Amino acid sequence: MTQAHYETQGDVAVITMDNPPVNGLGHGLRKGIVEGLRRALADDSVKAIVLTGKGKAFSGGADIREFNTPAMSAQPGLNTVFEMIENSTKPVVAAIHSVAMGGGLELALGCHFRVCAPGAQIALPEVKLGLLPGGGGTQRLPRVLPFELALNMVVQGFAVPSDKLKDYKIFDAFIEGDLMAGAVDFARKVVAEKRGLPLVRNLKVDYPDAEGYLAVARAAVKAASPRLPAPLNCLEAVAASTELPFDQGLKREWQLFIELMESPESRALRHIFFGERAAAKIPDVPADTPTREIRSAAVIGAGTMGGGIAMNFANAGIPVTVLEMKQEALDKGIGIIRKNYENSAKRGRIKPEDVEKRMGLITPTLSYDDIGNADIVVEAVFEDMAVKETVFRKLDEVMKQGAILASNTSTLDVDQIAALTKRPQDVIGTHFFSPANVMRLLEIVRGAKTGKDVLATTMKLAGKIRKLGVVAGVCDGFIGNRMINQYSRQAGYMIEEGATPQQVDRAIEKWGFAMGPFRMGDLAGNDVGWYIRKRHYAEHPDAKFPRFADKICELGRFGQKTGAGYYKYEAGKRDAIPDPLVEEMLVRHRAELGITPRKLSDDEIVHRLLFALVNEGAQILEEGIALRASDIDMIYLTGYGFPMHRGGPMLYADMYGLYNVVNRIEDFAARAAKTPNGDADCWKPAPLLLQLAAEGKPFNA
Repeated sequence: MTQAHYETQGDVAVITMDNPPVNGLGHGLRKGIVEGLRRALADDSVKAIVLTGKGKAFSGGADIREFNTPAMSAQPGLNTVFEMIENSTKPVVAAIHSVAMGGGLELALGCHFRVCAPGAQIALPEVKLGLLPGGGGTQRLPRVLPFELALNMVVQGFAVPSDKLKDYKIFDAFIEGDLMAGAVDFARKVVAEKRGLPLVRNLKVDYPDAEGYLAVARAAVKAASPRLPAPLNCLEAVAASTELPFDQGLKREWQLFIELMESPESRALRHIFFGERAAAKIPDVPADTPTREIRSAAVIGAGTMGGGIAMNFANAGIPVTVLEMKQEALDKGIGIIRKNYENSAKRGRIKPEDVEKRMGLITPTLSYDDIGNADIVVEAVFEDMAVKETVFRKLDEVMKQGAILASNTSTLDVDQIAALTKRPQDVIGTHFFSPANVMRLLEIVRGAKTGKDVLATTMKLAGKIRKLGVVAGVCDGFIGNRMINQYSRQAGYMIEEGATPQQVDRAIEKWGFAMGPFRMGDLAGNDVGWYIRKRHYAEHPDAKFPRFADKICELGRFGQKTGAGYYKYEAGKRDAIPDPLVEEMLVRHRAELGITPRKLSDDEIVHRLLFALVNEGAQILEEGIALRASDIDMIYLTGYGFPMHRGGPMLYADMYGLYNVVNRIEDFAARAAKTPNGDADCWKPAPLLLQLAAEGKPFNA
């Protein structure tokens, strides 16, 4: 079936792009456009051509389904389409509506004329994929918009409503009402007035002090994006429009595009783009699975986590009732929510009137009787099975039939929680990340008896409250915390062997992490990990663990909230200050273990941390706890501060080479076997990792 429909309206040919959902410029559509142009040019009765898009977009750009496939580079390419339009003996009018982005905007800029419906979104967002517009966008856009605006649109990738571009050369007319009727009339008018066939390429970039402005812009871009090459390459491509003739500018644009296309940073960002979309797909839960209506919600607990979860519902316009056991705790929690909203209003993130609007959606209560009619209830109480048992038995009594019973557990057995009720099909894990009103990740834990409609509803709800929902199976810690446990263990072992907390943090932060393991522990509260470790000690009495973390906690050094942890903190400040007391404690601890401290390189520190994640991730994949490797990456990118330009632990392993990963793991195991506190068993390579390495395959196929 053709992806470009051809029809004539009198003496005007209309080519309509039809490649849902956003008329991506895949090979089939490019071929259809070329065929339509040839047909119109061969018909003497056709005097002009209108190009438009069916449905919800003029065109959203490249067809992402063709990325990394031969179809992406198959002829006719986009430049072939441009050449046909520019060489056309008949005027070609782009009729733009809704969305013209990326290659779609470049296509419109290649036409002789552009007419636009109000409210269309105009953008060249390729920088967000670690790329730059490779179809002439960096050369044409500065010729039809003010130079600084064009440069910022390309470097930052933001969209501009078409209405704000009315005064510039980018559009020849705005069409109110019927876009197609207006476009056809415009095309006839062009022919009648014998306007000729103007090309954007023939316009000059009008910016007298480009050199001085670009020097300042380069410094700003380097400072804002030190780890990403795409913004600077975008700037250099746009700069070429002021320095080179058009065709040479196109060559320069293409050179810079190819540099980015082959870069690990672009591979990482493209992986994220596809990974976020893949996360929504659950193999045994079809897209058309019926979902339950979520018109109201309830949250059990008004603490930091409960309050943040409640804010998510209110932000999405969903009324939410917050339940606490004591008035003092309830008042404190609601007060913190209000303060958060007021601070957001002061910073301009929400309107002042939104504070009361959102607070009006939050109802505090001390009675379970007030939550029974909610469509979903999220338990956000202390991470203790006995506490959760009390809550879920009560929820089973009071909640209406059909309500979803969700637990914000971060490690506990969701199946055990579900078994506390008479409706395990309605129970699901919803692991929010702190602060819950800010962090984008929502780890959705599917129990053995969780209904498919409950899972589909929760995934849909994640989108509504602006979270990235990622499905996990049931195990201790699910995906994220099960892996971070191994990461933290290696951090603990390394300070016992001779590193300092600040050296470990500094090494992984220099590599790109937002925060190292010890600063992260101090921020989250070291007592949280201590509580979980004590459970692990009881469950696995023969397992080896680094024990220095326990000594820190035994002194009440729980981190920022107590003014001391692995670091010390000044009142009212969050700066982590190295503490000589911790170093003295480490010296004594190493002596007790019989360890002669050694110097660890930053490379060893970084890769022991990373490959501890990767090896556990491979085990999680093999067990089916994670549906796909990219889901693991999305969890770490959106919930654990993993650097975006690295693409996640599993993608990093792919790029490092799984054969090389196995070799490094075996080296770490050999060293651990010779260390008094070492645990060589924790470096046993996961069978899936060994298999893929032997076959020369990656985690992310």
